[in-house]
Amino acid sequence: MAAHLGLPSVRSTLTKPSASASYLCFPRSLRPSPTVQKRAPGGGRRSPVVAMGREEVLPPSLDSTADPPALFDGTTRLYISYICPFAQRTWIARNYKGLQEKIQLVAIDLQNRPAWYKEKVYPGNKVPSLEHNNKVTGESLDLLKYIEAHFDGPSLLPEDSEKQQFGEELLSYSDEFNSASFKGFGSSGDLERKLLEEALSKFDDGPFFLGQFSLVDIAYAPFIERFQPFFAEVKNYDITKGRPKLTLWIEELNKLEPYKQTKQDPQELLGAIKKRYGIA
Repeated sequence: MAAHLGLPSVRSTLTKPSASASYLCFPRSLRPSPTVQKRAPGGGRRSPVVAMGREEVLPPSLDSTADPPALFDGTTRLYISYICPFAQRTWIARNYKGLQEKIQLVAIDLQNRPAWYKEKVYPGNKVPSLEHNNKVTGESLDLLKYIEAHFDGPSLLPEDSEKQQFGEELLSYSDEFNSASFKGFGSSGDLERKLLEEALSKFDDGPFFLGQFSLVDIAYAPFIERFQPFFAEVKNYDITKGRPKLTLWIEELNKLEPYKQTKQDPQELLGAIKKRYGIA
């Protein structure tokens, strides 16, 4: 993707993320602040945003003591962790397409996950996964495309062939970008932000990567949500400085209710990342 943007390729210098994404899905003690997700009766969380005409009550996270749901009973279930950026991708897509009543959220406590999740639901033992039509599918980027293809709602893919091609390049690059940026916790990671600014400059018919909001924005949003407060506090580095396109993208993203429903408290995310990387 970098070569298409007229910049030196960075693929050869990056290590693709491991199959396990748990290094980005943070501990139970570092969950969303009540200012972001209000706790509902029975231990769940009440979303402050009205979804499908009413407030959505988000379920409590299931730990090793919890019983499984009635598996493969015809209910479509999206297994997530509230703190995991990979799971957040699919949660945003679900919300944007208005599927709150068609796809049930099941939150998993990744630090004390129930044995039945691996044994009966998803052998990969990661989130996200989607139980649909008596099978379970995993991997966040694959699930974004699956949700787009198999469920009704506003389209998250453009009809324009040029945008489709560029979108595929950006999706393919997204996890390499994330890996490089997390490695950048030990440096400025500046090249990756320059690539984003270039990518956001390709189309001028909207503030998002493909002009209009798409799967590409969903793929990157949870990670920028984490990178921005980390670099600001720990590195004293503003990732948007001198990057008006990235600045506008973040501003417009934060106006979207389907994304806002999934956002975490920046200080909680910052604390989780610092704890993970042993930063005081």
